[in-house]
Amino acid sequence: MRRTIGKTMAVCAALMATTSMAQAEDVEVLHWWTSGGEAAALQVLKKDLADQNIGWVDMPVAGGGGEAAMTTLRARVTAGDAPTAVQMLGFDILDWADQKALANLDDVAKQEGWDAVVPKALQKFSKHGGHWVSAPVNVHSTNWVWANKAILDELGIKQPANWDEFVAAMQAVKKSGRTALAHGGQAWQDATMFDGVVLSVGGVDFYRKAFVDLDPATLGSEKMNEAFERMATLRSFVDDNFSGRDWNLASAMVINGDAAFQIMGDWAKGEFLKAEKVPGKDFLCFRVPGSEGTVSFNSDQFAMFSVSKDSAKAAQGAMAKAIMSPTFQSAFNVVKGSVPARTDVPNDAFDACGKQGMADLAAASKSGTLVGSIAHGHANRAAVKNAIYDVVTAHFNGEYDSKAAVEELVNAVEAAQ
Repeated sequence: MRRTIGKTMAVCAALMATTSMAQAEDVEVLHWWTSGGEAAALQVLKKDLADQNIGWVDMPVAGGGGEAAMTTLRARVTAGDAPTAVQMLGFDILDWADQKALANLDDVAKQEGWDAVVPKALQKFSKHGGHWVSAPVNVHSTNWVWANKAILDELGIKQPANWDEFVAAMQAVKKSGRTALAHGGQAWQDATMFDGVVLSVGGVDFYRKAFVDLDPATLGSEKMNEAFERMATLRSFVDDNFSGRDWNLASAMVINGDAAFQIMGDWAKGEFLKAEKVPGKDFLCFRVPGSEGTVSFNSDQFAMFSVSKDSAKAAQGAMAKAIMSPTFQSAFNVVKGSVPARTDVPNDAFDACGKQGMADLAAASKSGTLVGSIAHGHANRAAVKNAIYDVVTAHFNGEYDSKAAVEELVNAVEAAQ
């Protein structure tokens, strides 16, 4: 009997050692979270995994839209050396799943009940062929304006309630000698502004018909011409040194009082919080005027590439479970500026902008006004997205007038499909 007990204890010890080894497996993580606010948010995940004895091999690739990271990823996969986990957006996830490159996360998803708490709009990109292939970290929305409250108060400017008031506010700021609109001249940033502008012109049905359904008549319409005209108006309010500026440096212009407004996704809020600024006191957050009631979203997700070692699979599962835990979803998104990717996370820890973002997301999801971001790979696949980038940024830089931009948009989208 003692021998049996001794053997049983030895087997249990061996199993525990094996489990410990599996948990200690490093995860190599490719991502583009390199700004101050993003890096601070990422530390939350690193610490969570470190507490489980899971090593983190960091592979940051700078570039706010993720294009450089995806180029690096393709090179790694071609060389037969894929990272174990990769930050991805939208259709990029599905493209890799089509290639059968991603791991199946169904076991952890079933254990943790993801199907019941992740919005269906996100599951469209988290699942492939009915199987979970990625873990959503957050939900960002892109049609936000960030404003320096001290500048607005000094100039007697109220929060704009419509597009005309927004233009008038920027004119007043420009007249005062300050930069009205902080912006970085990079294609993905131009397209991010375009998200909110299109919604402000035509609403969610127009947005969806043009950039999800890719209807040629809608892409070539007078409303689209108006959208480009509004982009030209915005261009008149940026400073001369905008070309090539990173988005977080544009955020810093608003934070430091060098500019009044920035149109950017809610990851910008992470920069304000990192600078110890308080919503409502130091800065304002509101939807691009005219786009209220709609949310253009993107969701950062971590896709897990197929691995063969059991210890590596265990580490991936632990990482996916950590990402989706309610505690982590709250802690991470409070710092990141985004909102949780699951619907059962309380909003107690979130600031005023975070609470507004959570309420907006819930309302848009319920009313059918939650749409994937054109700029961030949630409205259409990469080829179409990049074709739109080319036209939007060429127009913003004065290569086309609005009428020509509309014609180029129709042709570019058709050619990219």
